[in-house]
Amino acid sequence: MTEFNILGDGTEWHMDFERRLRASYAAAGLGIGAAERMLEDVRAIIGDWTVAEIRGAGTQVGYVAVAVTDDNGTLAGRIGDLRVDAPHVGQGHEQAARDWAEEWCAERGARRLDIRLTEPAGELFGGYYARGQVRTRRVSSPPEPIDGVTARPMTQAQYPEWLAAEKLAYVGDIVRAGALSPEEAVRKSDRDFAKLIPEGLATPDNSFLVLEAATEQIGTGWLKHGHLPGVTYGYSLYIQEEHRGKGYGRAAMTAGEQAMLAAGDSALMFTVWGGNEVAMNL
Repeated sequence: MTEFNILGDGTEWHMDFERRLRASYAAAGLGIGAAERMLEDVRAIIGDWTVAEIRGAGTQVGYVAVAVTDDNGTLAGRIGDLRVDAPHVGQGHEQAARDWAEEWCAERGARRLDIRLTEPAGELFGGYYARGQVRTRRVSSPPEPIDGVTARPMTQAQYPEWLAAEKLAYVGDIVRAGALSPEEAVRKSDRDFAKLIPEGLATPDNSFLVLEAATEQIGTGWLKHGHLPGVTYGYSLYIQEEHRGKGYGRAAMTAGEQAMLAAGDSALMFTVWGGNEVAMNL
């Protein structure tokens, strides 16, 4: 039988949790500075988590951490951590901990339940929908350019149309991933773009690219350099629909890597929204 004991002092869990996060960030190719910056973001929220010790037959076998917060007017539950020690894996404790966490969040009014995985969890969360994946690629040398594809800076005349299309696409990604309603997604899109690029094309440390093949525009790209120490974040690499299926997606990634290296970073990071299988495969 699995039992749960909510901890008054989560210091031991906290230390173990940070150790595991550091290991997962390193495995993803992030440097020490980038990993520490990500840990700072985690530390800012875990103070509100409720941490329970998982016990089996009177022995501590792991931890589960949960929280319920307001997300744009909707109460959302979160499983911040769920770990069972290796000697006790496969004895039913993982499923019991997931059930306990779901019930704990539901009792506090959560309308949905989120979890962020940093390592494979088998079938434990197989019934959960993937809202998104964060992918990171470390690049040590300039990639070979794709024949016939070039990238140039976006012009001021092209920016308004690009911005409108990006905001609309962002809304669609959020809704398709099941994160927010269309109305909530529009408000979030307006807030996020105003915060991220307040000066438009002149916003420092951003690259806005136009991708061309044989002098014809085939897509666009938007990258934020120094998003984390040594990391460029790709907010968007877009290939126009009529040009898809021709290998230009890989060319767009190559252009992003070239811009990243030119800015002095060594890793490229993207968030791929759930439902976008093409991007996930790329």
